[in-house]
Amino acid sequence: MSSIKGRSNLIYGGYEKAPNRAFLKAMGLNDNDISKPLVGVAIAWDEAGPCNIHLLGLSGVAKEGIREAGGTPRVFTAPVVIDGIAMGSEGMKYSLVSREVIADTIELVTNAHGYDAFVAFGGCDKTGPGMMMAMARINIPSIYMYGGTALPGVFKGKPITVQDVYEAVGSYSAGKMSAEDLRIMEDNAIPGPGTCAGLYTANTMGILSEALGVALPGSSSPPAVDSARVRYAKETSRTIGKLIENRIKPRDIMTFEAFENAITMLMATGGSTNAVLHLLAIAKEANVKLTLDDFDRISKKTPTIAFLKPEGEYAMYDLHRVGGAPLILKKLLEAGLLHGDALTVTGKTMEQNLKEFQLPNVSYSHVVRDVKEPFLPSGGIRILKGNLAEEGAVMKVSASKVKRHKGPAKVFNSEEEAFRAVLDRKIVEGDVVVIRYEGPKGGPGMREMLAVTSAIVGQGLGEKIALITDGRFSGATRGIMVGHVAPEAAVGGVIALLNDGDVIEIDGEKGVLQVELDEEEIKKRRSSWKAPSLRYRRGLLAQYASLVSSSSKGAVLQADE
Repeated sequence: MSSIKGRSNLIYGGYEKAPNRAFLKAMGLNDNDISKPLVGVAIAWDEAGPCNIHLLGLSGVAKEGIREAGGTPRVFTAPVVIDGIAMGSEGMKYSLVSREVIADTIELVTNAHGYDAFVAFGGCDKTGPGMMMAMARINIPSIYMYGGTALPGVFKGKPITVQDVYEAVGSYSAGKMSAEDLRIMEDNAIPGPGTCAGLYTANTMGILSEALGVALPGSSSPPAVDSARVRYAKETSRTIGKLIENRIKPRDIMTFEAFENAITMLMATGGSTNAVLHLLAIAKEANVKLTLDDFDRISKKTPTIAFLKPEGEYAMYDLHRVGGAPLILKKLLEAGLLHGDALTVTGKTMEQNLKEFQLPNVSYSHVVRDVKEPFLPSGGIRILKGNLAEEGAVMKVSASKVKRHKGPAKVFNSEEEAFRAVLDRKIVEGDVVVIRYEGPKGGPGMREMLAVTSAIVGQGLGEKIALITDGRFSGATRGIMVGHVAPEAAVGGVIALLNDGDVIEIDGEKGVLQVELDEEEIKKRRSSWKAPSLRYRRGLLAQYASLVSSSSKGAVLQADE
């Protein structure tokens, strides 16, 4: 391993780099340390919330593993936005933006200091995708580890997650819950460190990191408080030595077939709709051509075999107890739905890893079923298209028993307007709530709508009305909800031309999203439509809005678009 220092030697090798080495020696490194590969340890960490709070403590374990593998570790942090805290506010506009900032941070630190490899530890929703984007972009030996879920809370003897608190707000507003019960639920929903306990975005991206092959088998499901987290942190960091020695880089692993494996896992578990955006973005960085059509193609042939929150009964911890991601991957591989020959960070194929992984000897059919006896015959997510979404929109069909809805539009130009209308009981059975100008450019930042959708569910309207938006949904969202409508309103998509009362049809079975307007009427409305003025003219959000691509392309930043 010590002979492979192609990057760091450019910065620290030779007599002319004596000043550079002096900076390292000022921190206690010696010539022997500097002669070894320098390995970055990227930790997504802050004290904003519980999702990543424990990860800084794992950095010491990671450093031990890297030293045992023959490298010299250098720890640095990446920023974190806690979606659950930012939800329903202006702060949520920074959530998706943070994914790009995390990727940029790792690129910045790793390239500026000539690190030969890096290990990345993520937790909350955007940290994992941002880190995997950085892996694909920089393309030096690297590996990812997810920091783990929080345990479920308890309310009146039943397990709960933060999703239940969001929905309780709607119940309270409808007079279905007392203020005291709401407070008790608030006090007990998240009992400690880790990400939100259901199969929401963070846990979805955790298990997808295994399916994509960039994380160790079994590493995604142990809770944050489980001692297995420490063992996986050590083993993940040791593995970087093998990746350097064997010259295995992320793009060797992140092939089109690997992304198909990840999409298959997403569909089989009914995971978060946000994973569609993130996989598109990671693929873009890996120079892999992935489109929304690939998601729909795989969804049609992949049954949903996991029964996890928000649509199911079980939390990530329950999945861990029956075998975690490897249990699901084994089921899919046995059914011929995975590319077993895909390379992974172990240096072995997906099939080899799964043959070696020992599953616990416990009953699992209540959480994960066989492919021949699925919970749903097709995947949990569908891509919808039609005159209201020419580029596409995303619907989590597993999150509602109702797959089709047709009704009059109630149009709102911001999340705040819609949320107030819900709390004021202005939304009635049959409506299609439209929230626009919340897309990547229009928001900017493509906010999640969990506050709105949870209030709707809490009022008992979850399967009696529908909601469409050019923004996003939380992984905890359930009901007849369609997001990522593209083109978005800010660029003149048809969603910008809707009026109250327009009849909208949603068909999750046929993959259709359309409004009952003929082409002539759409053309007439477009001729009088004017693009709204920019909401932000300086700062991070203004920069983001000027560069971000359509959600149908992953909402990535591209200077050439």
